[in-house]
Amino acid sequence: MQFLPGGYSKLQLDIVGFLAILGEASVESSARISALSKSFLLPRLIPAPQALIRASRPERLEPAIAKVVGAYSGGQADRVNYIAHLLHNGDSLTPYSVRCEKITKEKSPPVKAKALGPTTLLAILGCVMSCALLALSIWEGDGMALLATIFLSFLSTLVGIGSQWELILPERTAKRRVPCSDVVIKYPNGAFLVVKCQEEVARSLYWSPEECRYKQSPRLYRLISLLGTLILMFGVICLGNAGLNVQLGFAASYITLNAAYWVVAALPQRWNWDLRCYQIEREQYRNEEQSTTFTTAMWKAIAISGTTKWVKLAGIAPVTPAWDRWLEKAAEVIGKEPCRKDDKTGFHIIPDWHPEEYLTLVMEQDDSTSQDAPQESPGSMEV
Repeated sequence: MQFLPGGYSKLQLDIVGFLAILGEASVESSARISALSKSFLLPRLIPAPQALIRASRPERLEPAIAKVVGAYSGGQADRVNYIAHLLHNGDSLTPYSVRCEKITKEKSPPVKAKALGPTTLLAILGCVMSCALLALSIWEGDGMALLATIFLSFLSTLVGIGSQWELILPERTAKRRVPCSDVVIKYPNGAFLVVKCQEEVARSLYWSPEECRYKQSPRLYRLISLLGTLILMFGVICLGNAGLNVQLGFAASYITLNAAYWVVAALPQRWNWDLRCYQIEREQYRNEEQSTTFTTAMWKAIAISGTTKWVKLAGIAPVTPAWDRWLEKAAEVIGKEPCRKDDKTGFHIIPDWHPEEYLTLVMEQDDSTSQDAPQESPGSMEV
């Protein structure tokens, strides 16, 4: 069996240009944080550069789906802002789990891209490959390969200029007193996160959306996108007419870069961010993390927050007489015996109450009451 009957010189790599535009999903997953770093301006090879050439730019970071409630203030939101979700690692919360964290802000560098994060290493790897292909093109005396390397490498710099942005987190300017700013987050899987923080932190992370402030105007960005599209097409055409040796080098480079981008896309996004300005301290509660039912998880969140107000405001519990009595009893229990800290173990202790048993009791009482109530016959109804 012969794989190359005509020998090495007959190997066809005209399709290598398609390798330059494959891997769009992995590039998109890290495009936003990459554009926040100065390394995004490095001339380098990137797989699927068309993923960075868009007609418009998003105005904010994508939030996570959850219900956010001010435990005492009554504020509500139907999403968790991106940075807050990263800080709390919300994806790690399992169904019906409960967690309490205290967050404070320090006067350290603002939230930004990590200087030596995974996306920075990708930029350095792409730049090294561009330099190697540039040297190979000159060594081979291949003019089309040289043009392909220049076009496809400096395309990333051009797109980087148009996509550069900075993150703006809203700050509270008023100094008047406000209610306690603790926040409760209820995730779709029934998990609860109780956050203890000051109003300045709550305003920046939970109540106001992050702003993506771009350095180039929309009109200039669209012009850059048009120019980038043309450069990409010229680069692919030149690559298709390059010599075999350089095409092999491009093929190896794009295969390696695609694999690297997929690895980085699988890593936690938090690894790409510098979040040192926020300090998170986990408050440990005995038997607090995991629950078997939604009712038990909600009771733990109520006990930790110290109030049932947020449950009613956000409509988290069903609106029935039985649930109203259950919430009244829960408020009574935490009023008589609030959570306390055990100095010996360092754990906080949740009041000893059985929320499931009490809910069953009040529901049975409501059922018996409705059955005992006299019911009118259809003929007694007035028309």
